[in-house]
Amino acid sequence: MCVSDDLQNENPEIEGDSIESDEIEYGQPLTLRVGNSIRERRLDKYLHGRYSNLSRNYIQDAIRQGETKVNGKIAKPSLKLNPGDEISFIVPEPPSRDILPENIPLNIIHEDDDIIILNKQAGIIVHPARSNTHGTLVNALAFYSNELSDGLGEFRPGIVHRLDRNTTGVMVVTKNNTAQWKIAKQFEDRQINKTYLAIVHGTPELTADRIKASLGVHPQMREKYAIRPESGKESITFYEVIEPFRGFSLLKLTPKTGRTHQIRVHLAHIKHPIVADDMYGGKLVYQWQLEDSEPAVQAPVINRVALHAFSLEFKHPKDDKLVKYEAPFPDDMQHMLNMLRKYRS
Repeated sequence: MCVSDDLQNENPEIEGDSIESDEIEYGQPLTLRVGNSIRERRLDKYLHGRYSNLSRNYIQDAIRQGETKVNGKIAKPSLKLNPGDEISFIVPEPPSRDILPENIPLNIIHEDDDIIILNKQAGIIVHPARSNTHGTLVNALAFYSNELSDGLGEFRPGIVHRLDRNTTGVMVVTKNNTAQWKIAKQFEDRQINKTYLAIVHGTPELTADRIKASLGVHPQMREKYAIRPESGKESITFYEVIEPFRGFSLLKLTPKTGRTHQIRVHLAHIKHPIVADDMYGGKLVYQWQLEDSEPAVQAPVINRVALHAFSLEFKHPKDDKLVKYEAPFPDDMQHMLNMLRKYRS
């Protein structure tokens, strides 16, 4: 077991030497002792500073496996460190950066020298992860093009933002690092205008409103997110009722922040979950229900979360001119809308 002390620097932002890839003993227990210059630094940020070749998300995942201890106690990524703290950490093997190209059809709305605008289909994950290394949007992009930016994190060439697996709609992919940096900066500075369409249960009392509720990881289920007033991150979504129906409505949503599952959690929070979003209280809907007839054995009207990223507006990385791209309403959501107009107007 190796023990390493931080360098004693006057600058509190310097966390010690960054450890290069060829110096890391992957899979081996390692002990780090926090130096005097470190105060109230998050554990995940500290370890990312020491192992800068590993992404912060990857380090957070490693910590959540439960084998990282601070002063002998299992720690969370958000734990604040202080001088003298002793960290026991097993450095995980970094994922392979090799992307297997796969001939998966892409719906391309626009392409130029800097960007690709996609209409993402339902049922596809944006980038590979430990449990999903094939069949992702990145695998499809690797097959389609040899010109992709480095991306934000492992396994993510070209990716600067993402949509949930079952959310359809417009996405921007970058083909070079300059374009990636410029567009990622616009996302970070909340300068990109995003519009979504969703079919939800019920109709909000107000025809338009703002939902402001902080979000964080669910306290019991890691794959879910929840309203966390005390510890969550600021999250804001504007909504407008586009078309009300008996028991349902079509909403236009404009998120001003970009938290994971933000729209889904916010709509569940105001008691109008998205149709078929079983993770956050949405239900499958059948034609016999819409008709108010006797129960029958039928396929659901729509079998995935009824959420669509309709438009994306941003400054083009080449000339900073404002551009806007739209993805047509998907067939399954249009079918649901047709059923509502027929039976629930």
